[in-house]
Amino acid sequence: MDLMVLRCMSLVYEDGVLVSGSLQALVQHAVPTAVYYPDTAYLFAFLLSSRLFIKPHDLLQRVCDVGFTQQGLQGNDLNSINKDKLGAFVPHMVQLLGEWSETFPYDFRDERMMGGVRTMTHRCIALQPSLRRDVTQVLHNLLNKLTQLERYEEAQAKLSVPPHSDFIPQPTDITEVCHSPLVMAQQLTHIELEKLSYIGPEEFVQAFAKDNLDACYKDLKKTSNLECYIQWFNRLSYLVATHACTHVKRKQRVRVIEWWIEVARECFNIGNFNSLMGIIAGLNMSIVSRLKKTWSKVQSAKFSVLEHQMDPSSNFSSYRSTLKAAMWRSAGAVDDRQKIVIPFFSLLVKDLYFLNEGCASRLPNGHINFDKFWQLAKQVTEFMAWKQVSCPFEKVNHVITHLQTTHVLTETGLALASFECEGPDNSYEKERYKNLKADTQPPPERE
Repeated sequence: MDLMVLRCMSLVYEDGVLVSGSLQALVQHAVPTAVYYPDTAYLFAFLLSSRLFIKPHDLLQRVCDVGFTQQGLQGNDLNSINKDKLGAFVPHMVQLLGEWSETFPYDFRDERMMGGVRTMTHRCIALQPSLRRDVTQVLHNLLNKLTQLERYEEAQAKLSVPPHSDFIPQPTDITEVCHSPLVMAQQLTHIELEKLSYIGPEEFVQAFAKDNLDACYKDLKKTSNLECYIQWFNRLSYLVATHACTHVKRKQRVRVIEWWIEVARECFNIGNFNSLMGIIAGLNMSIVSRLKKTWSKVQSAKFSVLEHQMDPSSNFSSYRSTLKAAMWRSAGAVDDRQKIVIPFFSLLVKDLYFLNEGCASRLPNGHINFDKFWQLAKQVTEFMAWKQVSCPFEKVNHVITHLQTTHVLTETGLALASFECEGPDNSYEKERYKNLKADTQPPPERE
């Protein structure tokens, strides 16, 4: 029976769309032949989700085994091979490797994976020496991506980020670090886009699949850029709260809070929704919101508008509408400034998590539920477009350094600072303040 017929018999379609299949059939569907190359959208969805069922290096081995075997290339005797019958098979295999390494380069940080790559490329070049240049280019591009990642990780490791502390030796006036809220929003966008650019699409699958993968999870996990990005969001929120609570004079607190609100508004205008939400989260912390005498002097109308845009009610319906508008603007943009879409990242991860939890990965008949993985791939594909935008704004290094490395207060430190700004005004706060002071002692003053 014809190979394509066998393949289709093992795959289930509805209205022309692939909805399920056995792992074997899905692997077969991803393997090129002399006259067939898998659809790009299918290949992305399959490579993204297949790691739930098979490790990347095992998948590469299986693709090679199936591909070379069905072309009658099991042995190593090249003289007995009728190369005229190979058609475009070998170029197709090189193309597959190129697309895989371009989209999921972190899979290739595994020596087992690279061993499979060496075996595959040697066979391809032996069969068609004219492809040597193409193979070299694929490997060169992969090396560049992995080198960039390694340098980025080294730079992040060298960042002198002090742990959150209960006390700050010398509080900083953020408005002196950066006078312009617009410039601050642009520097936040630099940080966001850099961190986004290093998140691999497979990290989303690994993030919500680690409970399912158990022992396999650590074996698959090659990067932690997604976790680092979420840590950055938390740091930004605590940084904003720290700046709001470390000025003894009310007038200064009002000025700093209004300044951060302006930064948030500029982030909204840019399309940087992650920094926007980080700032809102910082200003909405209970230790900041309790400063009623301070907030009574704040011109907070702009903040109310921003809060409405990011209102969590109705599953963030206002934000989702705004995000769609930003995506529409980005899709037709020529100017890089109009292309920027930085989503509220924690919500994106949450959406993907609930998509995973709400749909079974396998159907009762044992087939893989590929309809689920089309949905997953659609959302991750949008993210892939967002993370590839280059930041068009001028970089101000000392501002970026401050945002990433300056001291930030712990929850305890923030609470103490808040009570120092405005004393406790009920019995609960009085008791809490008393306990906090008893549990913490400030460091001795320097002589």
